[in-house]
Amino acid sequence: MLALLLSVGAGSCQKPKDHTAPAVRDRDSVSMMTSYGINTLISDSGVIKYRIVTERWDVNTVKNPSRWTFEKGIFLEQFDEKFHVEGYIQADTAWYYDQKKLWELRGRVRIRNVNGLIFRSEELFWDGIAHEFYSHKFSKVITPEREMQGTYFRSDERMQRYEVTNSVGSFLESDMSGESENTAPDKQKTATLSDTATTQQSQRQPAVRRAAMTKTSQP
Repeated sequence: MLALLLSVGAGSCQKPKDHTAPAVRDRDSVSMMTSYGINTLISDSGVIKYRIVTERWDVNTVKNPSRWTFEKGIFLEQFDEKFHVEGYIQADTAWYYDQKKLWELRGRVRIRNVNGLIFRSEELFWDGIAHEFYSHKFSKVITPEREMQGTYFRSDERMQRYEVTNSVGSFLESDMSGESENTAPDKQKTATLSDTATTQQSQRQPAVRRAAMTKTSQP
């Protein structure tokens, strides 16, 4: 009986243990600022360059690299020096790494500029230091004169000089022969550009097939 009382007394003298759980979220995952229903103008070197429209905008300066996050999608308008619209960019999700001046756009990425060029892809990077766009996923470029698609895309910021590799596209035959529309109106047939081997064509085939190419550039 005495031994039992001693054992109970010894157990009651033990200090209680603190049961702690790890933090649910790391400190660097918490946004420093979260804004909703945004429609704002962004300036660069004192000149208004962009308009951002988004449902949610998170700013995190603790993460490495620091970034702006647009999880609910983004609509971005570009302006020239005279505040004329140059084009727009739209994506389902976007990140802007402010120290690198790099945009990462994901989901349904769309671009349209004043020249009527339309770009579509599921991925696009916009390097503000190199002043270029690039994508490593399937992309489609549509202009009033031609249509191209491929698995790699690179362009300047104005979408005036661009290239599509591993491409498939359609354009006027005069673009390949060097003849103008006025000198060869009867040869404005659709040509196809492919990264696969050229197959033998039937005489009844209206389209003109050309040899395989791996890279198409806009002059």
